Amino acid sequence: MFTLKRETEADWWEVEALYDLCFAPGRTALSSYRLRDDVPPVANLSRVARDDESGILGGAIRYWPVRVNRKPVLLLGPVAVHPTAQGEGLAAALIRDSLQEAAADWGRVLLVGDYPYYKRFGFEKLDGVKMPPPTNPDRVLGLELQPGAWQGVRGKVKRFS
Repeated sequence: MFTLKRETEADWWEVEALYDLCFAPGRTALSSYRLRDDVPPVANLSRVARDDESGILGGAIRYWPVRVNRKPVLLLGPVAVHPTAQGEGLAAALIRDSLQEAAADWGRVLLVGDYPYYKRFGFEKLDGVKMPPPTNPDRVLGLELQPGAWQGVRGKVKRFS
């Protein structure tokens, strides 16, 4: 059994090691990482999942603030689950738990991912929202945490500053 908790400073490097394990080499060269450079993640939404018995990190999720047409947007990701814990619904639990809390303070969420996977959480393909190249536009997905939050929000995704 895993327990979800807010990520702390003490978790940082262990989470980074999990991301290195789960994603291809060079992950930090992706365009979404340019939006995250020198911007802290949204602390109250970043989560870790630890095994109750061993304390081993099983999964993690982070969110970052970005802007689209000067509107604040949450950028979900990365989310990762250790290979030994995959298939147990841990990623879904991390996503649902953090999105539930995000709804109190944020109107919209953006991610770059596989539509067939993320549609079960309510994500839809976004038209007119442009991630930095070379992002595939078919993988740019959004979720409204508040009704109408994406209405009229179009343009380039930019760093939060």
